[in-house]
Amino acid sequence: MRRWSALALILLVPGCLFDKEPEVVRLSGETMGTTYNIIAIGEDLDEAELGTAVEDTLAAVNAKMSNWDPNSEVSVFSASDSTAPVEVSAEFATVIAAANDVHRKSEGKFDITLGPLIELWGFGPRKPEDAVPSDEAIAEALQRVGQGSLLQLDQPSKTLAKADAGVGINLAAIAKGYGIDAVAGALKAAGIEDYMVEIGGDLVTSGENDEGETWRIGIEKPEPGAQTVQLVIPATDLGMATSGDYRNFFEQDGVRYSHIIDPTTGRPITHRTTSVTVVAENAMMADAWATAMLAMGQDAGMKVAEAHKLAVFFISRDVTDSEEAYITVQSSAFKDVLARN
Repeated sequence: MRRWSALALILLVPGCLFDKEPEVVRLSGETMGTTYNIIAIGEDLDEAELGTAVEDTLAAVNAKMSNWDPNSEVSVFSASDSTAPVEVSAEFATVIAAANDVHRKSEGKFDITLGPLIELWGFGPRKPEDAVPSDEAIAEALQRVGQGSLLQLDQPSKTLAKADAGVGINLAAIAKGYGIDAVAGALKAAGIEDYMVEIGGDLVTSGENDEGETWRIGIEKPEPGAQTVQLVIPATDLGMATSGDYRNFFEQDGVRYSHIIDPTTGRPITHRTTSVTVVAENAMMADAWATAMLAMGQDAGMKVAEAHKLAVFFISRDVTDSEEAYITVQSSAFKDVLARN
């Protein structure tokens, strides 16, 4: 269920300027196996203090959510062979509760217990000669996938239990969004109301950009090796995430295997939807829903988007006359976002 985010960050034409020329602090670095970029706008900003606040916030998030850190909260829980309820942090419980909500509403297409299938299909380090998993191996891995039945969260008491000792949690499809929101919270705590926080292409914005304009973000066309814009949308005071399958896949015996795995079948997706952008109230939900919608595909995803009033933009392959073209579809809520322009 890991994915490639593809949002083109675009700051468009100047408009109404601030009465006083604002200070702009730009911070960048590495986190969560990718990069972050932050634009903070205000008066009397201290770049060093903001940089420290951002790094401290990201370190705290990684200490709880990182699957790469063996000592993180999620890694310790996953490695435990106990099925007894374990007390978890409030932050961890919040992320698990959000994941459960998306899992339920997406009919299981979003699943944080997907790890055994990710490993089975070889996304990361995969050699061209590695065999495609057998039906038997997929069936075996599926026994340890399914957060709805394998994880039990008691949010009031902040305890989490797993039904089987072999169950693990992979938060790659939601923790990045949570981290973005946490950094945004740190900026607000510093009195900053105008900002953009982006990690690995997913982002959240607030207020106005440094030209006094609505933040405007470009959605990238799903073309490997190119960085062209499909659509520009107003995205102030919203979280936004794009999930695509067009950069991370492998081919074997003439078959293309996407890195997006359907948790209900145990196999890579086969539909023609190649990119999904979700706009939500925060980056965490946009992050999770972008993955869920790409796993579902345009037809099933649109039904869920309309049912739950989700702002979703689908780009799907439309193969005609041996030439690859694309078709786009917008949910009603996404059209409302565009109308804010």
